Amino acid sequence: MKKIGMGLIGPGFVAMHHIDAVRRLGDVDVVAIAGSSAESSARKAKEYKVDRSYGDYRALIADPDIQVIHNTTPNHLHLPVSLAVLEAGKHLISDKPLALNSKEGKTLRDAALAAGVAHVVTFNYRGNPLVQQARGMVARGEAGNVNFVRGYYLQDWMTDPNVYSWRSDPAKGGVSSALGDIGSHWCDLAEHVSGLKIVQVLADLSTVIKTRYSAGASAEAFSTTAAGERTPVQVTAEDLASVLVRFDNGSKGTFSVAQVMPGHKNDVELEVSGLGFSLKWRQEEQNELWIGHHDRPNQVMMKDPGLVSPDARRYVHLPGGHQESWADAFKNLMMDAYAWIAEGGRPEDKPAMLPTFEDGYRSTCLVEAMLESAAKGGVWQDVAYVAGGMR
Repeated sequence: MKKIGMGLIGPGFVAMHHIDAVRRLGDVDVVAIAGSSAESSARKAKEYKVDRSYGDYRALIADPDIQVIHNTTPNHLHLPVSLAVLEAGKHLISDKPLALNSKEGKTLRDAALAAGVAHVVTFNYRGNPLVQQARGMVARGEAGNVNFVRGYYLQDWMTDPNVYSWRSDPAKGGVSSALGDIGSHWCDLAEHVSGLKIVQVLADLSTVIKTRYSAGASAEAFSTTAAGERTPVQVTAEDLASVLVRFDNGSKGTFSVAQVMPGHKNDVELEVSGLGFSLKWRQEEQNELWIGHHDRPNQVMMKDPGLVSPDARRYVHLPGGHQESWADAFKNLMMDAYAWIAEGGRPEDKPAMLPTFEDGYRSTCLVEAMLESAAKGGVWQDVAYVAGGMR
């Protein structure tokens, strides 16, 4: 079987996880990577054990051995790089957020649909088998009509003021921090599992750490500047937020996000409640699904290929009791993405789990509505979103 040729643009923090995931599929050849310079690209290519490297992303796009391109550049480069890929007619997998704002997001969504290629955004928590188990239970009506959705996404990596990278620079990371970076994940997860769409939001935002200290260069995420190299930088993006939401069926919801919560490393929780039962999934305990009842004891369902429903079984790769992880969920996303790519990216062949540029554009609309709600003093704000016909 001929392998699918993959190229990656932007070999930073998340790039290694993209490369690891596609290599685990077995039918993908990592052909080349491209970075900000020939020297840095060659260094990263050696680190990732990739034979070919480019100092200009346009040269990688033009490589005839590459059919699929992963865009893992900083946020401000998503638009020009992704547009260039789509104009070349190549399949595209973009890290989230899809774009800096909804205008750019819609531009990319429309360009992807016009190009007729596979287009994927890495809302990777969808790849967890018990997330798919919960989604299926809700979709089949087992939980009853959903009436409330709640949860949070909490991290502590920005608790130290010495943490500063391009993510905190509004020109490169966007005007939002916590909502754009991790709130987008929670909202996608909430809509995906509940089957509902958020139509209104009311947001309360805070910037807990208003002064950060930069090393004077674009550090990678999750890094801390060394003592003696620090320059104070005033930041305005939120690192803490609480949001009320209304869904299209009239149901309500609430969630909080924070990047300055000590002890919470990557703590994502989602609970979806119907009158039949409640379902709760937590990323840091991702091999368990809590099922809450009012008339009998609550349950905890363990990840097990013999217990999950048929629609979730393809995402389980180990027997019960063997823990599957963030990397396995990420690989599941790539498994579905490359299955779609192998079929030519036709809309009718897209796996149901797979998030597309439609979802990426929608995410930018949700974040903008939250920012606007907060800017107006905390009022209900409609989500301005124009559907493009592909879900």
